[in-house]
Amino acid sequence: MKTRVALTVLFLTTLFALPGCVGGKKTEGYTIHTGGDPQRGAQVISQFRCGACHIIPGIRNANGLVGPPLNLFGRRTFVGGEVPNTPDNLVRWILSPKSIEPGTAMPELGLNEQQARDAAAYLYTLR
Repeated sequence: MKTRVALTVLFLTTLFALPGCVGGKKTEGYTIHTGGDPQRGAQVISQFRCGACHIIPGIRNANGLVGPPLNLFGRRTFVGGEVPNTPDNLVRWILSPKSIEPGTAMPELGLNEQQARDAAAYLYTLR
């Protein structure tokens, strides 16, 4: 009986720890692959003025109060409150937030896919 409980706990722990864990930036014992570079992501986030709407640690003048603060973003379960926080979903959200949540106030900023991947890589460093 103890073995069955232990296996169930191990299975559930693994199940909830796996989303977004394959190749790429290593953080706190697992790896998140976005296909982007966090340093370039910080530049993209600054360039596109994401901080006008969000508080974003590590980004100068990123103290906006329109959107949610993005501190600890890498620990979040959902993106936009709608889809699981996986690299693909985050990149999709950054590129086209209304495709995930039609009523969102977040605008499409005109980033290309690589810029979105870089921004996502930076956001996953916020743990």
